[in-house]
Amino acid sequence: MEIKEMKFHDFDKLKDKYIGEAGTQNRDQYEFELKLDILGEMIKQTRKERNLTQEQLGDLIGVRKSEISKLERNARNMTISTVLKIFQALKAKVNFKIELESNDWSIA
Repeated sequence: MEIKEMKFHDFDKLKDKYIGEAGTQNRDQYEFELKLDILGEMIKQTRKERNLTQEQLGDLIGVRKSEISKLERNARNMTISTVLKIFQALKAKVNFKIELESNDWSIA
């Protein structure tokens, strides 16, 4: 029986190949969307750590449970004011870093 050697790939190289190199429009869009997905997950985890249901969090900031559910699954349509309200209700500190490059805005 012949044992084949496994080939490992660097994740950044795979992203370069299939999404585009860092600094390209496709790669920047991918990185931006990934950060928004992480934001939604952070909201969910923090809410759970505070032992709050989606409904309770919604009541604290004045939105329905379904809106909290959507935000946790997909933070892409969330305004900054909503993010601030959520983290204030969760008693969590949030920091934003905005970089201006070539007239493009990005969240870092």
